[in-house]
Amino acid sequence: MNKEAIIISIEHAYQNLIDCIEGLDEHAFLLAAEGKWSAGKQLDHLIKSIAPVNMAMGLPNFIPALLFGKANRPSKTYGELVAKYKSKLAAGGKAPARFVPPFVAFNAKSKLINRLNNLVKSLCKKINRCSEASLDKSILPHPLLGKLTLREMLYFTAYHATHHQASIEQAITLNKTEQS
Repeated sequence: MNKEAIIISIEHAYQNLIDCIEGLDEHAFLLAAEGKWSAGKQLDHLIKSIAPVNMAMGLPNFIPALLFGKANRPSKTYGELVAKYKSKLAAGGKAPARFVPPFVAFNAKSKLINRLNNLVKSLCKKINRCSEASLDKSILPHPLLGKLTLREMLYFTAYHATHHQASIEQAITLNKTEQS
């Protein structure tokens, strides 16, 4: 995917997630499937996940290179990156403590949605200022996937919203099935 497609993918994924969460009443917002997070916790987790990517994308290119090195391989495709993430999750991969959300009350929903929306807009502006080549040169650490090129990190960022939206929708579907 080129940077324009990445921007569209991120905007689309996060808008779908935000639309999903905005439509939830208090019961659905706090609902969680067995061993999963509520929609509120997932919203907080996504903010915690996208904020460092947004910050890193705003740094001059030489800083991530100094901190984390430069890519020594081509970027994976979106499909390859998603497959790697799913494999890590299937092997028991979990979010590190700093990305694990606390309880999120329903009255925080609007504030958190606005925060996420602002982070996504800021990130997309920063992506737009990058060159295609720079997305494949710099790397960033991912707590589960290891070192990723910026392009791969952006693929992950887009997929991450879709992954968590599916979890929210699954909890709602399971709840409806149990009540019928």
